[in-house]
Formats: sequence, C-alpha cells, structure tokens
Amino acid sequence: MNNHDDEIEDQDEQEFFEHHRFIVDKGQDFLRIDKYLINRLENTSRSKIQNAASAGNILVNGVAVKSNYKVKPGETVTIVLAHPPRDKEIHPENIPLDIVYEDEDVVVINKPAGLVVHPGHGNYTGTLVNALVYHFQHLSLPSINEFESRPGLVHRLDKNTTGLMVIAKNEMAMVKLAKQFFDRTIERTYTALVWGDFEEETGTITGHLGRSIKDRKIITVFPEGDQGKHAVTHYKLLERFRYVTLVECKLETGRTHQIRVHMQYTGHPLFNDDSYGGNKILKGTTFTKYKQFIENCFGIIPRHALHARSLGFTHPRTGKQMFFDSTLPEDMETVLEKWRRYVGQIPDEQ
Repeated sequence: MNNHDDEIEDQDEQEFFEHHRFIVDKGQDFLRIDKYLINRLENTSRSKIQNAASAGNILVNGVAVKSNYKVKPGETVTIVLAHPPRDKEIHPENIPLDIVYEDEDVVVINKPAGLVVHPGHGNYTGTLVNALVYHFQHLSLPSINEFESRPGLVHRLDKNTTGLMVIAKNEMAMVKLAKQFFDRTIERTYTALVWGDFEEETGTITGHLGRSIKDRKIITVFPEGDQGKHAVTHYKLLERFRYVTLVECKLETGRTHQIRVHMQYTGHPLFNDDSYGGNKILKGTTFTKYKQFIENCFGIIPRHALHARSLGFTHPRTGKQMFFDSTLPEDMETVLEKWRRYVGQIPDEQ
C-alpha cells in the first residue's frame, strides 16, 4: 500500500483563521470598531466582524471590546476571524462517522485512517467534510441552516492519522474555537510509535517547518529559522521496545506534518511513515525472522503510526471545559501487542 500523502493538505492549523493588526491613524475620528474594520478588511461582512466581537476576538490595546466600541487615534486593534477552507460545491455523502460527542454547537469525531479531512487536489469526494455535510443536512437545527450546512473546520488531521477532531456547527462556535487555536489554549495529545530508543524520558523539539526545496510533497525542518514557520513539539516516553518506542506528543503549534517531521529530524521517524523514511527497517537485528516480523507489522498498520488521542477545549456557548480521550485504533494496538511479545521473547545478546 502506498501511504504517501500526495494531497499534503497544504493547510497549517493557523491557516484556519486570519489575524489582523492595525494602528489607528492620528487623524481618525471616533468610529465604531465594526465600521472601522469593515473599511480595512476585504471580503469580510459586518456580521462576521460583529460575531468576532461577540466571541471576544476583537482587542483594543490587548483588551476585548464589543462591536459598538469607538476607536481612538493611536490605539492598537487586533482581530481574529475564522477562515475555514471553502469549496465551490460540496456534495453530501453518506459516509459513516464515529461521533464521540455532539450538541447544537460542536461535534467531536474520531477520525479513521484513510479519510481526508476536506476536499482538495486529488480528493474531491469521500472526505470528512462530505460526510459532515450529509450529517448536518439530516439535522433540524436552525443554527445549521444559518451556517449553510457547511461544517466549520478549525483544525485538521493528516489523511492517515487517526483520532479526535472538533468541528463547529455554527458561526459562533467556529469563531470562538478558532480563537482558542490561535491562543494555543486547546489541549491535544498524540500517541506515536517511532523508530529507535531515547536516552531522555522527555524532550522538546523546536525547528521551523516548511515545504522541502528538493521535494515539494514533503515538509522539512529549517534549523536556522531562515525559512518555514516556527514549530514546537513536546514529547514523553510511554513504552520502550528496544528498537521502537511509544511516545506521547503535545503540540504548541499546529504545522503540517509537524510530529512526523520533527520526529524524523531527531532520528526517530514514525513507524511505517513512507513519506519520512519510517517504512524501512531502521533499528534492530539482521535476522531473517526479525525482518519478517517487521514486514508483518507493516502489513497490520499500512500507514504511519500516529493517533490524536485526547482533545480539550472550552465549550463555545457554555464556557465549560470539555475533555475527550480515545483508545488507540485496532491496527496500532495490535502492533503494540506484537512488539510486547517480541521484546519479551528475544535473548539479551540480540
């Protein structure tokens, strides 16, 4: 199976929203901030600006203001607007969804491997968005109708990454969730099986990420920070198997392929990640039996071994802290059990 992410979904999570900053001119008359912003933002309606204000996404000198606030010369105005991908026409498709939680504002799903999040080059149908549009059309909520039956994406997962995602079901929820991703207050942990062993139990990987100059289909680290975007990944070890290690990763930033690229950069590619070199035997013995063992594992999990295990956020309407945890998918769990048995059986001299 070829897992290569040729769609590479060229969308960092930070690109699901817009951030603008203005310094009010010295000669500016006192003016409602929604009118001030509508004159400076292209392709943005007054209602979107007012929704942003209601969500606390418009700040003046660092303090949230309402849409009727009147700007004054010299003030610093910032605004965060939700900016999900928009496609001209999305056809609803009856694709089963593993829904973990749902109310009138949000839906939390457990995404399976192989499901692309939103339509794009080479993947115009059969995506999560197609499935959500179908699901939303079969609900009788006024907020869905106002939202044009479009799911509000505020983050994403790679095609072959499994795990938890939150989707907004109305404009208010989308704007407030986008602000949480912008402020990096969303709690997320990932579980990954990577090649090699570690000396430290915990660590932090920092390195700018951007498209590779040699191969535009993959992302690479620019250690000097002269290109790409700032990215930080924290990790801790969960279980050692001599030749591979189970790790937990927490993201400070949400860059494309971030965990996969950062782990490769440190010499620990994800197990069976064919985009970043993890689909070869990188650690272990030369025994034929071991090679067969690895091939069997690759057959069980024909994708990179990465799962978005937990997700925490503030509910956009109630302000309540929401937290969700998920079990590892069957393919990852089966491979882990094989490694536990294998490591328990190999002699020390190996």
